[in-house]
Amino acid sequence: MERYLAVATGRCKTHSRLFNSSVVLSMDLIHFRTMDLIKIAPYDPSWIAKFAAEKQRLQEHLSDLSMLEIRHFGSTAIPHMLAKPIIDILVAVESVDEARASFPPILDKLGYDFWRDNPKHDRLFFVRGMPPRGVKRTHHIHVCERPSEVWNGILFCDYLVKHPEAAREYAMLKRRMSELHRHDREAYTNAKKSFVAKIMGKAFH
Repeated sequence: MERYLAVATGRCKTHSRLFNSSVVLSMDLIHFRTMDLIKIAPYDPSWIAKFAAEKQRLQEHLSDLSMLEIRHFGSTAIPHMLAKPIIDILVAVESVDEARASFPPILDKLGYDFWRDNPKHDRLFFVRGMPPRGVKRTHHIHVCERPSEVWNGILFCDYLVKHPEAAREYAMLKRRMSELHRHDREAYTNAKKSFVAKIMGKAFH
């Protein structure tokens, strides 16, 4: 079954198929990274409450599965941080392979689409709010084992929460890069890599 899914304000042609009764996304990696408009917003205190509400909903529907921990991460988890207004949720599991079989049909019922063709097989990625089920993305769920590269993103967030000066520096960088690379998500991400690497080096020590 073929359909068109809006990605932010643009339109990205993708294919969706049914898998265990859930909608799965087959996204072209380049389109996924570059066609999503970069639009950051001032910090919104409601982001914390939105995460808490979604965490409770996930716990209620995924209680029978082997979840180890659910964490709020990404820029919306950092007080006073500029961010794309999308709640990033990190779910640690014992086995990504087992989660790949069990999570998609349950999360589909909660309004999430699953990116089945993610080239990184050590994680699962789900999006809530994509058309036709919504107007724009509102939540991301990242499923991984721990320790892992994805789970280490918690260290970056925790460091910026504890070091407001570094957080302000990151906010300024995000603002500049979002204006410079407004239509190029990959360039926007790459422009932040050196800062992220610097903070991760400090977080590990």
